[in-house]
Amino acid sequence: MARISGIDIPKEKRGVIALTYIYGIGLSRAKKILISANVNEDKKVLDWSDEETANIRAVVSNLTIEGELRAENQINIKRLMDIGSYRGIRHRNGLPLRGQRTKNNSRTRKGKRKTVANKKKVTK
Repeated sequence: MARISGIDIPKEKRGVIALTYIYGIGLSRAKKILISANVNEDKKVLDWSDEETANIRAVVSNLTIEGELRAENQINIKRLMDIGSYRGIRHRNGLPLRGQRTKNNSRTRKGKRKTVANKKKVTK
């Protein structure tokens, strides 16, 4: 496996797909990286020369990816929670924050169903 930015990318895959294994690099960004590094996107990782790998590492080092990006996202979420915005409150409560309905769906965010016991009135 080739190591780029501390991540082992698979050797058997095409370069454009292998780069997407790095958090923060999607398909379009991977294509731009390979174009700027002068590497054919159909070339498999194991066929990259040392010079091509070095060029890709140089391009990727200028991007915000992996731990840096994850930390930035967490800081943004924490900021929303601290200022008490609607999105921050939804983050805090573990509910969907982009206007989705929650009556029937959103099991991923809400978790396993919790049955609410029906308390009957005791009459004397």
